[in-house]
Amino acid sequence: MNFDEFKYKISNLKNLELPGEQAQIKLAPAMRVSELKALDIASKKPNKAGVMAVFYPNKEEKTNLVLILRKTYRGVHSNQVGFPGGRVEVFDKNIKHTALRETEEEVGIPRHEVVVVKKLTKLYIPPSNFWVHPYVGFLNSTPKLIKQESEVEKILEIDVDEFLDERNLISKKLSTSYAKNIDVPAFSLNGHVVWGATAMMLSELKELLQKTL
Repeated sequence: MNFDEFKYKISNLKNLELPGEQAQIKLAPAMRVSELKALDIASKKPNKAGVMAVFYPNKEEKTNLVLILRKTYRGVHSNQVGFPGGRVEVFDKNIKHTALRETEEEVGIPRHEVVVVKKLTKLYIPPSNFWVHPYVGFLNSTPKLIKQESEVEKILEIDVDEFLDERNLISKKLSTSYAKNIDVPAFSLNGHVVWGATAMMLSELKELLQKTL
């Protein structure tokens, strides 16, 4: 999709009601849905994180979305695809500031250049005990993407048409932090399987874009 057309239409997101959990659970493994329903999240005193879904024009003026492949490390999100973003720090003004700061650190997009359009529905992630707050924004020009070597294995530039293509919704047998060899709904994007919390947030974002574009 041409970026000028995309930018004109994405402003309509502000006026749309969030699909919320109903959209998120479409990309959640059945076991995760049951787990979330049974949890007393408040009692776990979750940490907070902010992430950004940033759209921008590539060199051909087509619309891209930036995702990242995280480094392999000893942790529940090792080598997984996610949004740029991270934990709220004491010096952050608010969670939106966190999302913008972390995006700048992880992929090199200057925070002052991001036009934030909307906040999506927060999502609880049991394995890491985080409330993740996603935001949607865009850039007016093609960014120079620079990965944070300590955190990011690879920056993924996703064509928005590929993201919206129903053929890229798949089911994959995976072993997760809570079960072995289970069927997991996912997106297939740029040759990567995107599942779990990121897929759940992408599911809500996709529904909103389908109503707008």
